[in-house]
Amino acid sequence: MNAPEHRSGIVALVGRPNVGKSTLLNRFIGEKLAIVSPKPQTTRNRILGVLSEPDFQIAFLDTPGVHRPKGPLHQFMVETALSAIDEVDAVLFVIEPAIKSDNTVEIGEVTAQIVERVKSARKPVILAINKIDLIPKPLLLPIIDTYRRALPDAEIFPISASKGDGIEQLLQGLCAVLPPGPALFPEDMLTDQAERAIVAELIREQVLRHCRDEVPYSTAVAIDHFDESEREPNAPVQPGKIGGLVRIAATIFVERDSQKAIVIGKGARMLKLIGAAARREIERLLGAHVYLSLLVKVERRWSERPDILKRFGYRDH
Repeated sequence: MNAPEHRSGIVALVGRPNVGKSTLLNRFIGEKLAIVSPKPQTTRNRILGVLSEPDFQIAFLDTPGVHRPKGPLHQFMVETALSAIDEVDAVLFVIEPAIKSDNTVEIGEVTAQIVERVKSARKPVILAINKIDLIPKPLLLPIIDTYRRALPDAEIFPISASKGDGIEQLLQGLCAVLPPGPALFPEDMLTDQAERAIVAELIREQVLRHCRDEVPYSTAVAIDHFDESEREPNAPVQPGKIGGLVRIAATIFVERDSQKAIVIGKGARMLKLIGAAARREIERLLGAHVYLSLLVKVERRWSERPDILKRFGYRDH
């Protein structure tokens, strides 16, 4: 028998905030490339993750959740997500089960916007119904029927990104719609993100996880210093094994003095908690001991100022 034809392509993960796109990306790649938190709008920019197997290569493009934007930052996030649909070979549209009290399914306004945007792009579409472990199985049928009518050309896969259920079947479905061709990226490449960028996101993740109210949405992180001079060169990253030292200094930016006080906390306890949790994640990423120094500064209304948005990496593609 002939060997299966190699397939490759770029797939955009699109959907509303907090449906599990970043968890799904991390599940596909087997590494933590995208930060995850229970709060919506965690992802602010595109994140590329590359999965290479003998018969296929899929470059996943995780995008911010589509929502009703308020202000320049959120407008940038929505435009980033929707524009990706035109630039890829296929779309992986991720939703979560939404059943009303009378067991009927309603596609909300924002989700309907994504449906129409996906249909107008005329790209192959795979629909993933995530978080199926959270609802009784009989309730899946009306969800599948509703979206089959909305997207008649899409193949539908019920999955649980957190538990791994249905992931292999989903990958097979994605491969089937990708064009034949050689790998687009080196086989050992996992992402195009620089380590500094991932480190900044890991710090922001801990702010999201530990701070309350509006603080997480008014936070940005900049890496001021990244010294690898004491890092062991070419040391393989192995679970539980770290070597050498990386010294990192970063600044957490907020928009108001009251937010700065929350991030620092009484006796700097909150900042120490954020730093300790972030350091563990960064050491896992870098395979080295990490000395992490954090400062908190106020940059008033940074999320509304185009020059600051650009400085923080939120700019047009």
